[in-house]
Amino acid sequence: MRERVLAAQVVLPCSNLDDTLAFFTGTLGFRVDSVAPAESPTTAVISGHGVRIRLQPMPRSAPGVIELLCRDPSTVAGGRLEWIAPNGTRVELVPAEPPATLPPLRPSLVVSLRSEARWNVGRVGMRYRDLVPDRQGGRFVASHIHIPDGGPVPDYVHFHQVRFQLIYCYRGWVRVVYEDQGPPFVMDAGDCVLQPPRIRHRVLESSANLEVIEIACPAAHETVADHALALPTAAFRPEREFEGQRFVRHRASAAVWQPWRLPGFACRDLGIAAATGTLAGACVARRSAGPAASPMIRHDADLLLTFVLQGELTLCCEGRAEQRLGAGDCFVIPAGMAHALKDVSSDVELLEACSPAGTSPVI
Repeated sequence: MRERVLAAQVVLPCSNLDDTLAFFTGTLGFRVDSVAPAESPTTAVISGHGVRIRLQPMPRSAPGVIELLCRDPSTVAGGRLEWIAPNGTRVELVPAEPPATLPPLRPSLVVSLRSEARWNVGRVGMRYRDLVPDRQGGRFVASHIHIPDGGPVPDYVHFHQVRFQLIYCYRGWVRVVYEDQGPPFVMDAGDCVLQPPRIRHRVLESSANLEVIEIACPAAHETVADHALALPTAAFRPEREFEGQRFVRHRASAAVWQPWRLPGFACRDLGIAAATGTLAGACVARRSAGPAASPMIRHDADLLLTFVLQGELTLCCEGRAEQRLGAGDCFVIPAGMAHALKDVSSDVELLEACSPAGTSPVI
């Protein structure tokens, strides 16, 4: 058993993560190894002075817990995963790198208005707005992220335990660096990246009032620090695959516009479908020649999310009142629901993300 246990960590109750982290890191000199979720952290793993600690919500009266981290807990002790010590301490065998679990999909209609936004302070001080509060049952998370002040960002090299994750630069600019993808580069408004699972990266600096849109699956996933790796890496390997996916950097300035799936629109594909093997797809659509309204259509995707980048439109969904939407508003249409866009302004631009890729309307 000793040879198969990689490390151990003590689990402690924590009802106020911000203050607790400040104490352990500022006063005691611990460092943060991971947090979850990034948009509103409630759980963190810290290490220092030969001790690894997991801080998470739990009753203060709960017995002490020691987790033994293993590559495959089922092979360590004949399938036994838990013991209770004579003093009541619970000892658990847990995966050292747990896979991203995929909760059952619970589709729903979601409309998120910027005028009603509630912002939370998340990882490294970034402000997060939850675009899909019900997370479609925990399957997807979409965040509108805002950095008010320009300059260096207090980020660190990290990666995410996800199935897919895309970042779209909505307003302003941000300088980032990625493992094996060359020197740091600037994402301007309209640019997008696909962050494959476990690719190391870091946010270096941003303009004032940077806004980005982040969409990921599953909703609950860990953000893990890598204290050993320095970025940029010496190797430049744009063809490298991370768990079957490739890094994508889409630049709006070089985009090619093509007809979209709805009449009267053109779109630029963001390259997500090709890089994920159609696990997800994304594009930006805008008005072109043609009518200012679409027919009533349905779709069969797990996720069809639309964020209004600029302009205005009226969203029509069967059995619901029509709703006028503008820049910063977002909506998710569940599979099978008839819907249409009408009274679309000539300057409208939409960010659409879907999973799986290749969503086709059914009229």
